[in-house]
Amino acid sequence: MSSVTLREAVSDAIKYWEPRRIPYNALLAVIVGSYFLYYSKGAPSIRSKISFDGVLGLFLLAVLANIAYCAAYPVDIFAQWSSYRDLWLRFRWLLFLVGILFAAILTRYFSFGMFAG
Repeated sequence: MSSVTLREAVSDAIKYWEPRRIPYNALLAVIVGSYFLYYSKGAPSIRSKISFDGVLGLFLLAVLANIAYCAAYPVDIFAQWSSYRDLWLRFRWLLFLVGILFAAILTRYFSFGMFAG
């Protein structure tokens, strides 16, 4: 077991999590875009429902999704300071997988509510 400093743990967490933020946001954008396109085909009036407040709400949800993504940092840093660091580094992709599935489900739920009517 090697001792890791806070600086090393934080640097490693940033190095791991930040490149994964791009596919995370891309997946959520695809879900929202898919629901918008699907429901705008069936009801052309949906485009008339797009408002400044709706865009602001969508922006707010995107910011909240990214704040939720940051929840991985304390978990990662804490796990790196534990005696299970080596095991954690091999399996932390599971946290990413669970987080992205959870975010996708929430995004689907909110997209359905926004666009299905």
